[in-house]
Amino acid sequence: MPSEFDLIAQYFTRPAPDGMLGVGDDCALFPVPAGMQVATSKDLLVSGRHFYPDVDPRALGHKSLAVNLSDLGAMGAQPIGCLLGLALPSADAAWLAAFADGFHALAARHGCALIGGDTTRSPQDLVISVTVFGAVAPTRALRRDAARPGDDIWVSGELGAADVAYRLLDGQIPPDATLLAATRRALEWPEPRVALGQALGGIAHAAIDLSDGLVQDLGHILKASAVGARIDYAALPVAAAIAALPEPVRRRAILGGGDVYELCFTAPASARDAVADAARRAGVPVSRIGAIVPEAGIEVREADGRLMEALPGGFDHFGAG
Repeated sequence: MPSEFDLIAQYFTRPAPDGMLGVGDDCALFPVPAGMQVATSKDLLVSGRHFYPDVDPRALGHKSLAVNLSDLGAMGAQPIGCLLGLALPSADAAWLAAFADGFHALAARHGCALIGGDTTRSPQDLVISVTVFGAVAPTRALRRDAARPGDDIWVSGELGAADVAYRLLDGQIPPDATLLAATRRALEWPEPRVALGQALGGIAHAAIDLSDGLVQDLGHILKASAVGARIDYAALPVAAAIAALPEPVRRRAILGGGDVYELCFTAPASARDAVADAARRAGVPVSRIGAIVPEAGIEVREADGRLMEALPGGFDHFGAG
């Protein structure tokens, strides 16, 4: 069986970019552009909780980095590098090669080199830990506490498909092979909106990525900013694959479904043209879904103006999910 150091050398060692010290020393070293702050985030993915054991390892390598890059996108930060920790039940060469391919391909696309980490044996579950580092100018950081009354609320991409795929795989929705084929990529191959987040710097006020559901994650912005929100349900961008599902299933997926990794952000109404231009430059569609108001809480209005009751909650790592 290969040693820990053999695994690192074979699958996870790549030349570090100029000016950086990467894998192979006690610490990684990297510079930060003058006038910028370091932005950093960490996520854990645990087998059976965040992914299924039979998931394509290439997709898992992609997703394990994507969920962290999504946080950098939500802050408007430029990726610098990342650390990877793996607790492995076994050292399967084919699995490791595919996982590393998925991880490194996304890292290369976003200029986020793997510069360090650790591996160990796990007695049971596969556990993946990724830490990312980025840089952002203080005046361009998209903080959660910066939403203001009168701001528009926007969301990128589409909502709902990842939640439906998860619930199909988990048995919460009756089996449907066609529906799973149409939604599974949204769950297993999320695209972090890094370019959009950077393009919104200096335009948007506050932002968050939708890892735990629209209602729950928007609620974090509202709490930090001491404001409320009014949402137009008909304006929400619904994934085409779930458009024909029964309304209760669709509503749960759109408002409460996690694993979306789209950006929800606020910006002044006067910046609508600038937001549209930023989205065009990033190549990401955005939808204006409501407005920030002074009164606390979230209201979601139906197309006929009726107030929606009993909004679904989001994902909770210590709850039922």
